[in-house]
Amino acid sequence: MNQYVAQFLAYIADERKMSANTTIAYRTDLDQLCAFLHERGIEHWSDVDSETMMAFVINLKEKRYANSTMARRLAAIKSFFSFLKERNVIHHDPTDQLDAPRVDRFPPRAISQHQVDELLEVPLQNGTPEGIRDKAMLEVLYATGMRVSELVALNVDDVAFDHRTVRCRGRQGRERTIPLSDPALTALEEYLDIARPQLVRQAPDDPEALFLNHRGKRLTRQGFWLILKTYAEQVGMHDLTPHMLRHSFAAHQLRNGVDLRELQERLGHASIATTQMYTHLAEESS
Repeated sequence: MNQYVAQFLAYIADERKMSANTTIAYRTDLDQLCAFLHERGIEHWSDVDSETMMAFVINLKEKRYANSTMARRLAAIKSFFSFLKERNVIHHDPTDQLDAPRVDRFPPRAISQHQVDELLEVPLQNGTPEGIRDKAMLEVLYATGMRVSELVALNVDDVAFDHRTVRCRGRQGRERTIPLSDPALTALEEYLDIARPQLVRQAPDDPEALFLNHRGKRLTRQGFWLILKTYAEQVGMHDLTPHMLRHSFAAHQLRNGVDLRELQERLGHASIATTQMYTHLAEESS
């Protein structure tokens, strides 16, 4: 049974271009299912029926998993059985009758323009190369609404100063070009002229990387989270997350008159319905 799990994980990583985090989560979900089946003496995927899968769902509910966790697990398992059916490993999908639990969506949270301005001033108190870098990163993040994974994936040649834009690689490899604000361009110029050459120090593993850590290597998502957390705590925003900056960008852009379709393109949303979530924040975050 494990060989098909391995094939499925390779498929979602290589062909569907799912992130490493998603692949790891799917592996955990499927490992739990395999353990459940082994306990019941089921050794072949073709022997799994709808009653067995219902028993598995009941088992998850008895362990009091959150609805969001249940929904993700069932999504992973449904995707896996679909994969098996497409390859004729099974003839009937035992998850056809399973419905994922309803997940309550929490409305996006944003911070005010004043709070954004306050946050963007904090790195200026630190005249080190890292402080200059952090100022540039925060300005770019707020000016574009990028995800953190997209920010740290930027290369030097993604910034086009002559066109005042940055090229961003989103989910599933989709590229989009996003305009940069004057403060972001200024912060980037200072970073590239002054700070980045000092951070490079020796030939880095990834010389194309735009944002580097103190060892001259590409900054990671985890590294950025720690940086933001430090600055946010200095201004009393202890619950600030990188995604809240993305929400704030969206809300402020709409409040300033940016068209919803244009905002959808900048954020890289596949559906405009996702972008519409931010309309109610435009008034609240002023």
